[in-house]
Amino acid sequence: MKNGPLLEVENLKTHFFTKVGVAKAVDGVSFSLAPGEVMGLVGESGSGKSVTGFSLMGLVDPPGRIVDGRIMLQGKDIARYTDKKFRRLRGSKVAMIFQDPLTTLNPMLRIDTQMIEAIRAHRKVNRSEARTEALQSLKQVGIAAAEKRLNAYPHQFSGGMRQRVAIAIALANRPDLIIADEPTTALDVTIQSQILYEIQKLTREKSMSLIWITHDLTVVAGLADKISVMYAGRIVEQGSINEVLDSPLHPYTKGLIDSVPSRNRRGTYLNQIPGTTPSLLNLKPGCPFRDRCSHSDQACLVEPTVTSPIKGRFVRCFHPLSGGIL
Repeated sequence: MKNGPLLEVENLKTHFFTKVGVAKAVDGVSFSLAPGEVMGLVGESGSGKSVTGFSLMGLVDPPGRIVDGRIMLQGKDIARYTDKKFRRLRGSKVAMIFQDPLTTLNPMLRIDTQMIEAIRAHRKVNRSEARTEALQSLKQVGIAAAEKRLNAYPHQFSGGMRQRVAIAIALANRPDLIIADEPTTALDVTIQSQILYEIQKLTREKSMSLIWITHDLTVVAGLADKISVMYAGRIVEQGSINEVLDSPLHPYTKGLIDSVPSRNRRGTYLNQIPGTTPSLLNLKPGCPFRDRCSHSDQACLVEPTVTSPIKGRFVRCFHPLSGGIL
């Protein structure tokens, strides 16, 4: 990896101003990413993972907006970029792979038309050169008969093949950073495994950084170098993937790990975290996880700050665990 971070996110806050109150979807998120590094951004639905990704891409629509914080990409703060500046950035420096490939693909246009437009929007190449690069991108993501597939429409592809095309479009302009928002959730296990393999291979070959947004710990376990666990708009634990999964510090992280089916013995009930995620419109003061946590006490009525009880590990909790237990 090159020296210095590619991306530094500092105290990022993205809030949604609704008629019934302010939803603090992202509330003071900080992390960094080195060139070629893969980070898993993990948490339950509603934790703020996707909004974090959209904030990095400048894709937060009203009534949401970034209200505070910095997003330093290669030393430049893009948090306050105009829409015009973000359009130049998207696809060239930063690309996003969405959960639903039809969010990326226009059903009315052939694949070659969409890929060629994406390439020529950011680079001065003629149509023939752009088509050659589009063909190469399709081959890189493992699409057979790529020449024929270029002339097809999205509806002529399976879900897995459409997702491969979406990934090929994201890779076409060789971005420095890819943000993948649960792109394999709706796919069967075999196709998911194939796409994960292709993504991992391509990020290593091209030295691209990757943020993989997911609720599935089994996916990031074999993909990521580091992990950030989100809850109620905040990152509650960060560290290397192996250390966090082997010895979680935050009770929420441990709850997520324990609820993975493979960790439960056959014939026993699945472990689960009690209760539900709190409404971001009505967060109580203090630790937002305290009503679901078996270790909470009076101290948790105050919002915990980020500490580093172990070198290289960060946790937002008054009662960090040790080796997965108190």
